[in-house]
Amino acid sequence: MSLVRRVARPMLAAMFVVGGLDQLKHPGAKAKAARPVLDQAPKVGLPDDPELLVRANGVAMVGGGALLATGHLPRIASTVLAGTLVPTTLAAHPFWNESDPQKRSQQRVQFLKNLGLLGGLLLAAVDTDGRPSLAYRARKAGASAQRTVHTTKREARHAAKAARREARLKAAQAQNALT
Repeated sequence: MSLVRRVARPMLAAMFVVGGLDQLKHPGAKAKAARPVLDQAPKVGLPDDPELLVRANGVAMVGGGALLATGHLPRIASTVLAGTLVPTTLAAHPFWNESDPQKRSQQRVQFLKNLGLLGGLLLAAVDTDGRPSLAYRARKAGASAQRTVHTTKREARHAAKAARREARLKAAQAQNALT
């Protein structure tokens, strides 16, 4: 792992670990802020308990942050963190609902900060750590298998041709031996 990745991943993950722990310890205030977002979101089988959902989001943030910080499953961890960041941002920083210009400005800054974090997570989610992607490796393995099949067929044709030649030669030698 490169030095940049080794340093950048924990830096990106720190905000999620701290924020997730806060959601686990103090879900009440966050649940109150999350209620409008939960009311507008389509019901997809989630429980109707905002505090439980806030805690679940906190667990995902702590777990994903820990995985990203340690470099274990960083692409999956980044994707999970991106998924937790969207509802968190919509619930905690709805600057469009603020009427006070100063509060609106502060909320907009926090919203844009989270948007920047989301961009970093998306980059981390597609970062292959300098190794080719699975799709590339699968295409390369397929092409290698095709080359092997082609080479094997060609060698089999040459071997068959050589065997026929050898058989004709042996038949001619046997014929000459009899005459």
